[in-house]
Amino acid sequence: MTLPQTMRAVEISAPGGPEVLHEVERPVPQPAAGEILIKIAYAGVNRPDALQRAGAYRAPLGASDLPGLECSGHVAALGDGVSGWELGDEVCALLPGGGYAEYATCPAAHALPVPVGLDLKSAACLPETCFTVWSNVVQRGGLKAGETFLVHGGSSGIGTTAIQIARALGARVFATAGSAEKCAACAELGAVAINYREADFVELLRADGGADVILDMVGGSYIARNIKALADDGRMVFIAFLESPKAEINFAQVMLRRLTITGSTLRPQSDAAKARIAEEIRAQVWPMVEAGKLRVVHDSTFPLAEAARAHARMETNAHIGKIVLEIG
Repeated sequence: MTLPQTMRAVEISAPGGPEVLHEVERPVPQPAAGEILIKIAYAGVNRPDALQRAGAYRAPLGASDLPGLECSGHVAALGDGVSGWELGDEVCALLPGGGYAEYATCPAAHALPVPVGLDLKSAACLPETCFTVWSNVVQRGGLKAGETFLVHGGSSGIGTTAIQIARALGARVFATAGSAEKCAACAELGAVAINYREADFVELLRADGGADVILDMVGGSYIARNIKALADDGRMVFIAFLESPKAEINFAQVMLRRLTITGSTLRPQSDAAKARIAEEIRAQVWPMVEAGKLRVVHDSTFPLAEAARAHARMETNAHIGKIVLEIG
């Protein structure tokens, strides 16, 4: 495969709002040992991209300074020692950064084959959300069949994925959202939808016996409320803090009711840890996708040159599901 010397990319010119995203020309990166180079067709747009753009989320050492944590496309080059992939293979991948471009590199173990029956646009929406949901809800939260699961932000990319994975595992699912339209989207996926502007999720969950696992991306005032909404032996898992990472809570309740509070961020984890998550996703989640138990919920698609518009759309909080950039 003949590769060009340069590529189109979108970089962050300075910390700020969506307007600081600008299209530029960059050299095509070269895969290091153990890496593959992907010719990108589509890239997912995620909250960490916006945080990085605003100067609130630094790229890990050695990662591309370009935003973009997931993509789909075709294998364009193989680094030394890579096996299991061939040039031209269709892949989707979790990236350390660099997805807002025509080419990006990533560890070969962080790439997955496009699930059977899925197009590249849908495949680009899977890695970041599936890695996040599986590692936090299942690996950390230990969600099992027959348990009750609550996810906040149920209409987001993370939320729609979490609802479906939890349902496929046999859990009963509750989801909060902020409008009738968003609640309808959650309900369509099989969740008991709670409009947090009209009802108190704590009262509803307590009346139902409490949640065994809560996936939270709000924080702040939700932290103490989540503890009240948990069942005894419940697990609360944090993946973001849209409100605040700080709260005053009664730790006596944590002790008396044997609660677990945990959480993680995906990007800083080791390559080996991400490879282990990828193995479980391929074995456990990909069959859900191919059986139709997990489908991608698309919100909108923007060309690479309009990445600023994609970020503006995301920051309205009006979107339902995933926003993607069309690149190749």
